[in-house]
Amino acid sequence: MSTRKEKFIQGEYYHIYNRGVDKRDIFLNKEDLLRFLQSMKDFNEKNPIGSIYEKQFIKELGGRTSKLIDFTAYCLNKNHFHFIVTPLVEKGIEKFMQRLGTGYTLYFNEKQKRSGSLFQGKFKSKHIDSNEYLLKSISYVNFNNCDENGKIKNRLSSSSLEEYIGLNNNNSCEKSIILDQFTSKKNCEKFMLESWQDTCQYKDELKNMEFD
Repeated sequence: MSTRKEKFIQGEYYHIYNRGVDKRDIFLNKEDLLRFLQSMKDFNEKNPIGSIYEKQFIKELGGRTSKLIDFTAYCLNKNHFHFIVTPLVEKGIEKFMQRLGTGYTLYFNEKQKRSGSLFQGKFKSKHIDSNEYLLKSISYVNFNNCDENGKIKNRLSSSSLEEYIGLNNNNSCEKSIILDQFTSKKNCEKFMLESWQDTCQYKDELKNMEFD
């Protein structure tokens, strides 16, 4: 069995991403999208609960669970996803991604009457080793379902952008390391949009570039 070369360090930030096998859609409707979002919460536990009923029962009793990772940003698109995460325990990222991938694939395959892999091999990862890189990565992920003007391209998508600009109170991401660097959420949004626009322009330049 092949092993992942990169070792994830607790407290460091990583860009995690993957897409559907053969670039296929992994979200076919809103129900799928919501199921994946819920799975991001349900599988992010050191000791996962066996059923939704048991999970709710423990919650009502005031029980607490320990997370495997912290999310700093995420974006779900029709055929791929992006996370910015921090491992909180040893092999936290590996355990979480294995549970998420297996759990969602079982749900999707049963619903669609299919079998086999849903995701394109092992998830990809990039270590974020500086604050500048972290800011750019957060901007890239939060706006990944948008056009260069910041308008959502596909309604069958979801990102943590609304958390950052205060349009919802989901609090699924640890945002303070980013928001504390700006005087307001509005200034943070402005920075992220400008960074995303720079990325879009760079992509366009590469597409138009002629190589010998």
